[in-house]
Parts: sequence; C-alpha cells; structure tokens
Amino acid sequence: MNPPTIVYFDGLCGLCNGFVDFLLRHDRAHRLRFASLQGATAATQAGLPSGMDSVVVVHHGRVLLRTDAALFVLQQLGGVFALSRVFTVVPRSWRDAVYGVIARHRYRWFGRRAQCRLPAPHEAPWFLP
Repeated sequence: MNPPTIVYFDGLCGLCNGFVDFLLRHDRAHRLRFASLQGATAATQAGLPSGMDSVVVVHHGRVLLRTDAALFVLQQLGGVFALSRVFTVVPRSWRDAVYGVIARHRYRWFGRRAQCRLPAPHEAPWFLP
C-alpha cells in the first residue's frame, strides 16, 4: 500500500483552511492526509524546509512547495480537477510570484484564526497531529 500524500498547511490562515475544506469535500478516494505546519507532525517531518508558512505537500518522500504543491493535490482529486495540470506550462517562477503576493496578504484578505484548526469528528481520520 502506498503511503498517503500529506498536505501541510498554515492552520491559522483562513485561505489555507478553506483550501483544506475544499480538498476534504472533493477527495473521494481519501488519498490525502492533512497536518498543520504548526503541529507535531510538521515539526518531526524530515525534509520540510524550516520556517515554511505556505502549503507543502509530501508525496512518496518528495517535498513539493507553493504552486507545485497546490497543483499536485488538485490533480490527485481527478476528474475536472486534473485539468489544473494545464497551469504547469506557466513557468514556476511566474506561478510562485503570484502565489507569493497572495501568501503575503492572506491574513489581511482571508483572515487569521486565533488558534489552529481542529478537525470535526468526521474529518479526524484524515488529520495528523
């Protein structure tokens, strides 16, 4: 059995939490697991860059960052979301520049939570500590 793909996210960020909600709704095959960057799992994960505050994906030991991470998990959902692959033709530096602008302003634009997201009981199997 393949290890699950782990999506690390900023547990305080409204946009990041909204992305996790979206992924939970559409990951019908339950391929994804989730962990807050502020949590114990992220602190012990080998290979994660220190000080990361944006989406990070670990898939079979490979670490994906920023737009590579977001596009990869969308493709994992399959169906119409696999069309997100088309954005990989845009140079990473351009994609990540736009991502950086959004990341810098995400708390102001989408809100900041007082504490990290806690999964609802029905979501708990897909969250790591």
